[in-house]
Amino acid sequence: MMEPSRQLMTVGNTTSFQDTLKQLSSYGWSIHHADNAQEAFELLNREACRVGLAAIDSSGGSLPLEVDTRPGLSQVQWVAILEHNVLQHDKARDLIYNACYAYQARPIDVRRLDILLGSALGMASLHEDHSISTLFCPDDSYHMVGESPIMQQLYRTIYKVAAAEAPVLITGESGTGKELTARAIHAHSSRCHGPFNVVNCGALPSGLIQSELFGHEKGAFTSANQRKIGIIESSQGGTLFLDEIGDLPLDMQVNLLRFLENLKVFRVGGLQEIPVDVRVLAATHVDLERAVERGEFREDLYHRINVLQVRTPALREHPEDIEPLARFFFQKFSSEKPTRVSGFSRDCAVVMRQHPWPGNIRELVNRVRRSMVMCEHRLITPSDMGLERRQTLSRDADTLQQVRDMAESDAIRAALARNKHKVLHAARELGVSRVTLYRLLEKHSIDKNGGSVNGKTVDPSTSGFVQLTST
Repeated sequence: MMEPSRQLMTVGNTTSFQDTLKQLSSYGWSIHHADNAQEAFELLNREACRVGLAAIDSSGGSLPLEVDTRPGLSQVQWVAILEHNVLQHDKARDLIYNACYAYQARPIDVRRLDILLGSALGMASLHEDHSISTLFCPDDSYHMVGESPIMQQLYRTIYKVAAAEAPVLITGESGTGKELTARAIHAHSSRCHGPFNVVNCGALPSGLIQSELFGHEKGAFTSANQRKIGIIESSQGGTLFLDEIGDLPLDMQVNLLRFLENLKVFRVGGLQEIPVDVRVLAATHVDLERAVERGEFREDLYHRINVLQVRTPALREHPEDIEPLARFFFQKFSSEKPTRVSGFSRDCAVVMRQHPWPGNIRELVNRVRRSMVMCEHRLITPSDMGLERRQTLSRDADTLQQVRDMAESDAIRAALARNKHKVLHAARELGVSRVTLYRLLEKHSIDKNGGSVNGKTVDPSTSGFVQLTST
């Protein structure tokens, strides 16, 4: 069994044990810091931190994660640092007992703390949710590929949401796999043996939406020659997936809201309501909160469908999964390729990670299939996929110092973009002090708020591999 990565997360105020953290680094621990629970949650999407270290005072207020049940946070094994008198307080004792794997009182024995953290890491590895490995098994008719922390987070969310019966809103950019996520929720729910019906709310003809969703009785209108069971009613005992619900006309939103409130349908031309046992999943790439503000989407319907929420990540958020996904689709469409094509070149793999993928997985699928047909060599090249290596350095750079300055500037811009233009977080990622980063921003005339400077816009997908040295 491979030894788990020694990634350590600290949360809150670490001022009192900075020297301890420096010594732990010499023992092979990679230290990652978050100021609060939300930042810790975001950190877990980037780093596989299974162990956390925090100082607890007598109020128990220095560990903000004890009541946070979001997948990932609740599985971190915490080791607490505290003063001896903290154990005299009931609240602090309860917190340590319920939220921590172990604790150490000051003065801190770093060697003993390292052993405690190593033990906590081993326990976290045993405690991992092994249901994830069977959640998407090879026998399924669909596949979700990805080993990155953000994809593992998605798997755990799907598993938990599938066990509930409440409506689910699936959000994410186009091409990120929202329907695939909905099918996964259905397949691992108690309704898996019932129907899974999909309605594309943006593709239904406006004059037929009522009839398609709710059905109609014979003679309800001129062309109604026979009774028609609507899509909602035909989903009895299963799952109804409303794709692109943000495109549903306002008048139909009223009817859908009524159905969600009482789970009964009224066929067009019918005389009585018909109860329907169905779970509703909805998806959209539209920001529904803004649509509500603009009056384009009903607020009451938004709250009705947004009981549980699942977000499908954009491909640029987990670039480490791009190559495994490409290989998966290469195998899936292997019958379409010439026999001489055996895979992707190393250069192609590098360029794929650099590409921003605005079309997400849908774009990746299309480019892989195209390259398999067009490739005339043994290995697929970037040109076969219609990709070009990102030119981060200007060809006009004549001196080594100019090249360094351009690389440094690109690294700073990328770090700011990845950290939502928060200077402190970007400085931590780059390994420099905040003062140093402000000096570099001024040196390169970079707008820390992400605007266009000197005609160059920040690209959040830029790799930014340059390591800056703190001064």
